[in-house]
Formats: sequence, structure tokens, C-alpha cells
Amino acid sequence: MKRISLFYLVMLMSIGIYNISLAEVSASTDQRPPIKLSREQYAEKLRGFWLGQNIANWTGLITEMDKVGTSETLPFYTDDDWGTQDLPAMWGETVPHADKIDFYFESKGTPWGADDDTDIEYMYAHLHHQHKTTKLTAEQIRDGWLKHTYSDEDAPLFQKFPTSKPSRENFLWVSNQRARDLMERGALPPATSEPENNPYHMMIDAQLTTELFGLLAPTRVDVALDIAELPIRVTASGDAEWIAQFYVAMHALASLPEATQNNLPQVEWLAEQASRYLPVDSTPAKIYRFVKLHYHNNADENDWESTRDAVYQRYQIDQRDGYNYQQPFDAGINFAASLVSLFYGQGDIVRTIKIGSLSGWDSDNPTATWGGLLGFIMGHRAVVEAFDQPNLSHTYWIHRTRRAFPDKTPEDLGEDTFAMMATREMITIDRIVVEKMGGSLDKRHNHWYWVIPRGTSNVHSASTID
Repeated sequence: MKRISLFYLVMLMSIGIYNISLAEVSASTDQRPPIKLSREQYAEKLRGFWLGQNIANWTGLITEMDKVGTSETLPFYTDDDWGTQDLPAMWGETVPHADKIDFYFESKGTPWGADDDTDIEYMYAHLHHQHKTTKLTAEQIRDGWLKHTYSDEDAPLFQKFPTSKPSRENFLWVSNQRARDLMERGALPPATSEPENNPYHMMIDAQLTTELFGLLAPTRVDVALDIAELPIRVTASGDAEWIAQFYVAMHALASLPEATQNNLPQVEWLAEQASRYLPVDSTPAKIYRFVKLHYHNNADENDWESTRDAVYQRYQIDQRDGYNYQQPFDAGINFAASLVSLFYGQGDIVRTIKIGSLSGWDSDNPTATWGGLLGFIMGHRAVVEAFDQPNLSHTYWIHRTRRAFPDKTPEDLGEDTFAMMATREMITIDRIVVEKMGGSLDKRHNHWYWVIPRGTSNVHSASTID
């Protein structure tokens, strides 16, 4: 196709010859130079992603489901509860790894245990590396799930809580569990998330399993959403699917120079850019707008609790903006809660994880998302410095929850390290940059760089709020 001027193309659009949006025009005629990223620096960032996500995951697990808006006397935690005794979750148990609400760390010599916030992402990264592919097929995803996750029948005995009896535990719940059951019967994604097959398709599951795809496609949301499409559709459709895409978009955009200023993550900029991928006037778009406006209208930058309480009233009680609250692990209510910790945390990983852990509902999942994102932007060394924990573990115990992965650290506890995980993911990114982005690898002064062409952006306009 011959190149034509932007002025002429817009004129043709006005008379109906070309039926494309102005966003697509500006993207398709983007003449800016390609983006150049250092592979060495990116590897450090991937290590930061895994470390930050694990700190946040295990910190958030302490308060998971403790506060879900059902107690009239004390419905939620506040900042004053930090450092106090952890209360039982909605199922009546406390966690075995901590007895008070505080940051949780693993020291060198003890691996970070896999949990559902990290282990499915680990599996997807493994499958990309194993199959040497830029995009997993539905069959590869199904076979990977059946090989690496347990069923209810063959799961090992596990004592989840100190007071509970050992029982078989496969560490899959709601939509993840339903999707695996469907795969065992021969179903493939996206059928595993279709509402008629999966009644849990609006749960939070896809958020915790797919953020990594944004990091496998640095700067390119279009590519990230493409390679994440089927993994998201394993468990999510509708609102939950769009929310998962929002997180994937944020992680892809986190590689851009605009994502950091004065060494501080620009979380509002990232969120605003990612929100443009939410469908116009969808429930997630309205949730995003409401939380953002409530935050900006709050004169007290530390009073995150008032915005969290407004989320509870608007969405759990009043069920506004088309949201029908079902369970405390809905994608919708946890999306709103995650935005509270993101905005009020303002790029400070310590403050963001603290707010996320106290916010309520499924608190480990949004917290792990932001711990991973901020850890990536900051890099591994900066995460260690932020928590002033120089003796942090860098190993990972995937077989705590999943099975049949190679043991890459036979002399140590656990099966892998964050550095080795990053190295394998870099090889996948090499392939994605060349084969899906039309980019290249460039070596200068003994350092390798990715040269990434600017991509297309099919974004939506701003939403409105009732």
C-alpha cells in the first residue's frame, strides 16, 4: 500500500472511504524512532519483578480475606492495624507463616514458596521457553495445565493452617479450578472461560496469572495483549478479561522512559495509559474513573481508607456502575481495591504493599500485582534497598504448589532462582522482539540491546460515571 499523508487520510475518513479511528491513524503513522532497551538492565528488572511480587504476595496473604465488608463492628483494617495481631480470615483460620500484620521476608537459604499469585505465571514462562514460541497455542496451554497442576484426586496431602487436618490441596480455586476441570474433559481456552461453561468467569483469577505477558512484550501493549489473549481466556471473560488486560497493559508500558521520573515509578501515568484499553463505558472503566476521582478529590493524601470505604459502599453495597457483587474474590471489587493502593502508594513499593495488605477482600492478589510491577520498574537491587533487607532469599520453590518442573538448583532448597528465571524469560523476549515486533538485537560496547519499533494502539475513549 502506498504511503499517504495524514491530512489526506483524515479527509478520506470524513467521506467514509476509510473506516478507521483517529487513534489508529496516529498509531499507524507514528514516525518516532524505535525504542532501545538494554537487555542487561531488563534482566535486573525481571529479578525485581519476581522478588517484589513474592514479598507482596506473602505479606498480603497474612490479611487475605480477613476483612470483606461483612462485620458491622469492624468491617476493615486501617493504618492503625499495621503491626497488630492478625485476625482470622472469613473461613476462621489464621495463616501459618505469620502471627501479626507486617512485611514478610524469606532469608537466604530458604526459598520463597510458590503460591497462586506466582506459580501459573512461572508455568507460562516455562512453557514459552520449552516450546520456543512467541505465543502459546490452546493445546500447549491445556497440556501445560494438566501436566503441571494437580487435580483434586492426585494432589498431595497438605496442612494449610495450624489447626486444620491435612487434606488434599491442589492450590486451585474458583475459576482456575473450573478451567482445569474443563481441560481435563478436553475443553480448550477460550471455551474454558465462556459463561455457559464457567460460572466463575468474573472472578479475579486471570489477574494473578497473566501480568507477566506485559513484561514479555516490553513497550508494546499490542503484542502483550495478543500473546496474553488465550492465557487470560483460560479463566476470564467480560469484565474480568478487561481488567486482566489493564494489568497486562500496565506491565508492557512499564518499560517506557515515561514510566519512571526521578527514580520514582509514575503509577498514575501508567494507569491512565492502560485505562485507555478498557472498553468505553464498561464497568471496569467506570470503576477506574471513580477511584481515581475520589483519590484526587481527597485533600488528605494519606487517607486511603476513605476511598476504600467509598469503594465498599458504591460497589459492594450499592452495586453501581453495572457491577453485581458476588464474592470477595470478584475481579471487580479487587480491581477497585488495587487502584486504591496504587494511587495512594504513589510508586513507593513499601507504602503500596502496606496499603494493599490492609485494603481488604482478596488482599494478597492486588498487592502481589503492584509488588511485581513496582519491583520491575525499580529493579532487584532497589527492592532490596527499599525494604532494607540485604539477606533476602533469591530462590523459588515451585513444587510447593505445582509439579513436574526440572530442579535447577539441586544443591539448594527450591528448584529455581530469580536470576535463572529472568535469563530464560529474556530468551523468550528475544524471540518476541524479532518475530512479533519486527525488531532486532543490537550489540554495542559489549552490551546487547533490543531495538523495538513503535507499535499500533487501538485504544478506547474515556469512560463516564453515573
